[in-house]
Order: sequence, then C-alpha cells, then structure tokens
Amino acid sequence: MKKLLGLIIKVVVAVVVAIFAIISIVAGNIVTFGMHDYAREVDVIIVLGAGLTSHGKPSPVFAERINHGIRLYQEGYAKKLMFTGGFGEGSHMSDSQSAKNYAIAHGVAEEDILLEERSKITEENLYYAHQVMQEEGIHTALLVSDPLHMKRAVAMAKDLGMEAYSSPTKTTRYVSLRTQLPFLAKETVYYIGYCVFHFLGRGAVIPLSY
Repeated sequence: MKKLLGLIIKVVVAVVVAIFAIISIVAGNIVTFGMHDYAREVDVIIVLGAGLTSHGKPSPVFAERINHGIRLYQEGYAKKLMFTGGFGEGSHMSDSQSAKNYAIAHGVAEEDILLEERSKITEENLYYAHQVMQEEGIHTALLVSDPLHMKRAVAMAKDLGMEAYSSPTKTTRYVSLRTQLPFLAKETVYYIGYCVFHFLGRGAVIPLSY
C-alpha cells in the first residue's frame, strides 16, 4: 500500500512539474514573440479592437493600437488600414467606426480605411477581417496589437489562411508588472486552450454564434 501511495505521489508530482514547465515555456514564447516587430510592406494594416470608453472614444489600450497602426500607414507599410471591433453592449457606434473617426482626425484618408464591425473577440476580429480582405482582393496583412497578444493573434490568422505578420505596439498600456502579469497569464491560458482545440480537430477558426 505504501509503495502504491508513493508511486501515485511521484506521478502527481511529475504531472504538476510537466504542466508547470509547459506553461512556463509557452509564457516565455509569448513574451519573446511580442518583443519582435516583423513589420514589412503589405496590402493592409489590421488593428485589433480593444473597446471604447463610456463616451464612445477608443479605450486607452485601443488608442495606442490605433496610433501604432497610423504610424505604420504613414511610413508606407500599407496603403490601407482596417479597424476591427463590433458594437459593445448599449453602444450606438462600433469600435471600428470610432477608430475610423480617430484615424481621420489624425490625418488618415477616409478612402484608405476599411472596417470590420461584427466581432467581439480576437477570434472574430480575424475571421471577419479575413472576409473583408477576400472581398477587397487583399492578400497580405500586418497585425497590430499589444505585444503579449501577438502570438495568439498571428496563430489564429495563419490558421485562417491569412498571410499575416505582426507589429506590436511600441507604447502598450501594459507597462507595469501589475498589469503585465495578469495579461500574460490570460494570454498563456488562451493560447494553450486554442492550441488544444486546434489539435483535437477543431479545424478552421469558427466565429461564435450571436
């Protein structure tokens, strides 16, 4: 009995250590990936949504993403900007429309802006953005988001069949450990969950039902 109990304890400890090691490796990869900017000339710059304030303006996190997208556009990385994000609860304006208004106010030509207004989560941002790309005959994209968000976003985009590259924001709002650690923990869980579902044969990214 003691030998069996000892064996069980050893197995449990080994499993816990293995899980911790996997989580640590994934978290490290997320951090490392987000430290690199893979910006190159593409057809469109896609800015992933991050919600609005109670006044209908881009949230501080979203504004930093938009600012980075505008800089890339002004530096000639693409001739088109696409903003993503649908309607929040009780909102009369989509996240992407608010971003468009912000970009126009900062010198972006209206005709150079595309919108995706149906999504509520990252997965849908990319799914519907890809549909817009297909409708517009656009083939390559540069994804803009916070550094810790980039690895999961690029993985989803590539699983959709998008030729996508990442350009993380240089001025992310997640700068202190107090804000970075919860974000990293969330992204690690989400990324592992996404990989597991995909490995189990989930296949292409499918949007949630409304």
